[in-house]
Amino acid sequence: MKAIVEIDAGVCGFKTSARASSEDNQQVVFEVTSDCENIRRLAAALKNRESIDAYQEISPAAQSMLMQTVRSTLTGCCAGCAVPAGLFKAMQVAAGLALPKDISIRLTKE
Repeated sequence: MKAIVEIDAGVCGFKTSARASSEDNQQVVFEVTSDCENIRRLAAALKNRESIDAYQEISPAAQSMLMQTVRSTLTGCCAGCAVPAGLFKAMQVAAGLALPKDISIRLTKE
């Protein structure tokens, strides 16, 4: 299965698109393109991993390899970057662990 995610990260203005795909509904690979240099580093690191086990990623007892890769490569990046969450959701859809439904975060100032 394949999932495509388009992420507008917010005030930074960077846009990211990714394709998460899984041949066996468990091992997921990512193809990520972005305007952001930091996210391009993340894309290269994910490509070097070859695949991520989606079942392990959603297990409360396991460490998330996706998030470990994010933490190790997005140094100097905004800690609240929306891209990792978008990649995680795309991974779930590609593995058949979630239905493709848009997510949204709305921010306002009071």
